[in-house]
Amino acid sequence: MPKALWNNEVIADSDETVVVEGNHYFPPDTVGDHWLRESAHRTWCGWKGEASYYDVVVGDDINAGAAWYYPDPFPAATQIQGMVAFWKGVKVID
Repeated sequence: MPKALWNNEVIADSDETVVVEGNHYFPPDTVGDHWLRESAHRTWCGWKGEASYYDVVVGDDINAGAAWYYPDPFPAATQIQGMVAFWKGVKVID
């Protein structure tokens, strides 16, 4: 089962991830909300649309913008709507 780990904590785990461009997107109910803090950061993808970000917070450590999701993706990416992916040192293992 894929898991997202940072600072020795399991941030997310699910056997129902969707892999897009090599990134595991986790269903939102499999991500620990207590590890995430909304970020004002946004980026744009030409085929997925606008991505919103979360900071990953474990104890006093903050990994700014280390998780992202597409709240309202373009039609080609509807399979990942609201799902959460990670980067910036958050390790995803199968």
